[in-house]
Amino acid sequence: MKQTRVAWLLTSAFYYWHPMLSNFAKLFPEMTAFAANWRGYAPGFEDSFKVEVVGERKIIPIIKSLTDYGYNFTFLPLNIVNRLLHFKPLVIFSNSFGMWTMLALLFKPLGQWRVVIAYEGSSPSIDYRNSALRLAIRRTMVKAADACISNSHAGKAYLTQVLNAEESRVFVQPYEVPSAESLSAQISEVPSHLAQIKHPVFLFVGGIIPRKGLQFLLEACAILQQQGYNNYTLVIVGDGTQREELQSFCEEKNLGDRVQWIGRVDYSKLGNYFTQSDVFVFPTLEDTWGMVLLEAMVLGKAILCSQWAGASELVIEGENGHCFDPKKPEKLVELMRRSIDNPDLVLAMGNKSKELMTQYTPEAAARFLERVTAFVLNN
Repeated sequence: MKQTRVAWLLTSAFYYWHPMLSNFAKLFPEMTAFAANWRGYAPGFEDSFKVEVVGERKIIPIIKSLTDYGYNFTFLPLNIVNRLLHFKPLVIFSNSFGMWTMLALLFKPLGQWRVVIAYEGSSPSIDYRNSALRLAIRRTMVKAADACISNSHAGKAYLTQVLNAEESRVFVQPYEVPSAESLSAQISEVPSHLAQIKHPVFLFVGGIIPRKGLQFLLEACAILQQQGYNNYTLVIVGDGTQREELQSFCEEKNLGDRVQWIGRVDYSKLGNYFTQSDVFVFPTLEDTWGMVLLEAMVLGKAILCSQWAGASELVIEGENGHCFDPKKPEKLVELMRRSIDNPDLVLAMGNKSKELMTQYTPEAAARFLERVTAFVLNN
């Protein structure tokens, strides 16, 4: 198996892929990740796996949306075919149902390789359940593939129940997972603006755009204010088009001393904000997975997670956190109030998060993918 040449086709090889890729490369030294959007290695993973940058991707919006991913066409460089024919992989893992996956399947007889479709997770605008043409194309692709993988059980259900993939050829286990060691290594001195803030600290990390649901979290904070709950802090890490609007909302609701706007933070410094928080809040309206939630869990945080996040499957209700509908802020208010009133419960939930993540490590993800590789080579 060590000599097996494996290719990963990633339209965006962002940092959250790197822990798994690094560990997968230890099992398959001949692996190469082909990327169309490369920002360099994540801190701690420099040169730990081979990368070939294949041009740049272009995302062409078809139907724009503020509250979900919208409908887009992603153009990818066509010279990926020549790269693959030159590399001669035995197995290709290709992300989602885009152009590169189509080309890998189309040239499969010529290249004599196996193809595994990696479908991150299920969500309404990504599944295209109302598009007969898209579904027909995807069903054809699934039939031509040798296997499919997904982070979530919802992703597996979509592949098997909607796209008619054979149950025996669909494998589910989180493979986009963080490295506890890497995140911990990034932790340094406490940022001065966090040293004196009131606990519990609720943390939001993400783009400040409507889809991420920050507006609903701030509405919950406004209700808490009306109820006389002021003994907490909300720390917001990120930036985006909605920031000015939401900062104005905070001023109108007198939340200025409760909310800290940090802005965009370098990935290498995120660990500092996780460690200084008590509860991670993920109020997204749509996310196929949600790596940031796993990063919070691996660093021992209690979780308040939107039911519309793929990674919500990792929240065990009442044990390491709670799930909620972000469009119903009164539920989030109740959960935040409970966190404020019960610091010992928050601590216990954080410890449970950390315990749960011991089964979802980059090493476990690599071993899972090793089993999938063996399956497609032997069937």
